[in-house]
Amino acid sequence: MELTYQRQGDYLFPNLEIESSVTEPIGRFGMQRKAYLKEHHPGWYQSMLLTGRLDGHLLEIDRSANARMELLTSQMAEREDVTEALKETNQLEWVQRMNNIRSRAEEIVLTELIYN
Repeated sequence: MELTYQRQGDYLFPNLEIESSVTEPIGRFGMQRKAYLKEHHPGWYQSMLLTGRLDGHLLEIDRSANARMELLTSQMAEREDVTEALKETNQLEWVQRMNNIRSRAEEIVLTELIYN
C-alpha cells in the first residue's frame, strides 16, 4: 500500500480517505447516535470510523428508530383512542394528544436505541 503525506508545519500527516458504502443520507436519529458516540464513547466512534462501519451502523440505527417511532405512535394512539373521528370532531385536542404521544414515543426511542 502506497501512502502519500502532507506537510503541515514540521509534521507529515498521511493522506487517508475513508470509503463509505452508504449512499443514502443519514437521518435525524442516526445523527443523534453519531453525536452520542463521538462524545461519550470516542473509542468506539474512532474504531467504527476507521474500519468504515460507522455509516452503516448509523443508517441501521436511523431505520430502526424510525420504524420503532411509527410502531409506538400507532400503538399509543390506538390504546388512547386518538382516531380520525376525534380529528374530525376536535382538531385541537387531536393535535395536542398526538404531540404528547410523539414526545413519549421519541423519549422511548432515544433511551432504547440512541443512548444505549
